[in-house]
Amino acid sequence: MESEAVIKLENVSAVQRKKIVLNGVNLSVNKGEFVYIIGKTGSGKSSLLKLLYRELELKSGQAEILNFNLSKIKSRHIPALRRSLGIVFQDFQLLSDRSIEENLWFVMEATGWKDKKAMRQQSSEILQQVGLSGVGHKMPYELSGGEQQRVVIARAMVNSPKVILADEPTGNLDPESSIEIMNILTQIAQTGTTVVMATHDMDIVRKYPSRTLVCKEGILTEENQA
Repeated sequence: MESEAVIKLENVSAVQRKKIVLNGVNLSVNKGEFVYIIGKTGSGKSSLLKLLYRELELKSGQAEILNFNLSKIKSRHIPALRRSLGIVFQDFQLLSDRSIEENLWFVMEATGWKDKKAMRQQSSEILQQVGLSGVGHKMPYELSGGEQQRVVIARAMVNSPKVILADEPTGNLDPESSIEIMNILTQIAQTGTTVVMATHDMDIVRKYPSRTLVCKEGILTEENQA
């Protein structure tokens, strides 16, 4: 049976502030794959993720994610694209004046949820999935960095996305918290959700080996697995 590609990039280039940040990138990622994008700061790996959730525009080439054509997508359809993705940022970006539960509800309301009972049930189930049962009433500052990052993953999961894009999700965490986050992300991939993770943490890549792509000066190459 042929694998189902959820991300397809063909000869993609992109420019940011008049500088080429992606140059002739080719990439195909299948449903349920876990893929690392590795590279130094400024190598283009974050730009690649931004292109996939359409914060960055294509200059040339063809790009498709979950059947959204990124070279032709109209601005009014970008919210629908982002609703079908889960995005995990390095710096949490939680709303500090709302509880953990309210942080999840905020995203749910913004993406069309209206039934409060269904929202409560979904947020409770997702928090349980990331090992945070019973913390919904707490404020972000009451949680450790690792716990906050788990909330960020929960927030990314509320709409049951088919693809999760994670930009340095362990970048601000201690080694123990990093392992917890990686366990959650690998479990998510095992359920059939595609995970694309940008990182420069080679210890993580060695501990959790998976398909690895190297980004260098905006050029993406497949790393040969030993």
